[in-house]
Amino acid sequence: MRDANPKVYIHEFIDIIGQNRAKYMHHMLANWSPIGQEERKQLCFGVWGTVGSTARWPEVINIWEHDGFDGVAASFEVELEHPTLQDPKLAKWWAEAANYRRGGYDRLLVPAPWMPTIDELCARGVHGAVFAHETYRLPQGGARDFLQAVADESIGLHERFGWTICGAWETAMVDEGECILVWAIPTWQQWAEVENAQRSDPACAKWRDRTYELTTHQHRFLMVDAPLSPMRIGRQPARSDREPGWEDL
Repeated sequence: MRDANPKVYIHEFIDIIGQNRAKYMHHMLANWSPIGQEERKQLCFGVWGTVGSTARWPEVINIWEHDGFDGVAASFEVELEHPTLQDPKLAKWWAEAANYRRGGYDRLLVPAPWMPTIDELCARGVHGAVFAHETYRLPQGGARDFLQAVADESIGLHERFGWTICGAWETAMVDEGECILVWAIPTWQQWAEVENAQRSDPACAKWRDRTYELTTHQHRFLMVDAPLSPMRIGRQPARSDREPGWEDL
């Protein structure tokens, strides 16, 4: 049996300005991620654009993988030990990003012990034409029981339809009352099959009723990964992915 996943993740909702989603995603993946890998040991777990008919838009979701809370602390120290609360070496990057985004909302996530890391997902060739992002609100202290129920009751059910669990987390620094799941779905039709099954398949209905017992609110929306997102290209973004002319400070 593999060791428990020791990572900690940063989850970001990013509000995009106008028609700049593609530019922001490239700027984040090609121009920032290689620096994060080199200087902060931060891996990109994924960058996605929200499917607007299912959630707020225009929006990007970034998820970053760190070596536990110690790794997050080291990254925070690099970023925030300056009077501007920004790494001076990234001034050019921040200035460019400001053309594409107006703000966002972040959270720290602790993975379920059985959740794969991004290196494991890439090694397995996990990918999706579309991804499902699910947020669950739970009674205080319910996160770990919910994630265990996902492992015991939900993963096998969704695998029947071709869905693969990529992410399964509880939100840190709150009350163990929120969990986030991310599923990779190979085809759009396989997404539709699960939505149809919610109202017709007894096993799906049983899991839905089970979530009603464990949670107080849930929301699933769809997202599509960026061209340089790791599960699309099977590796981390690299400096060689940059467009000609971009130079760091």
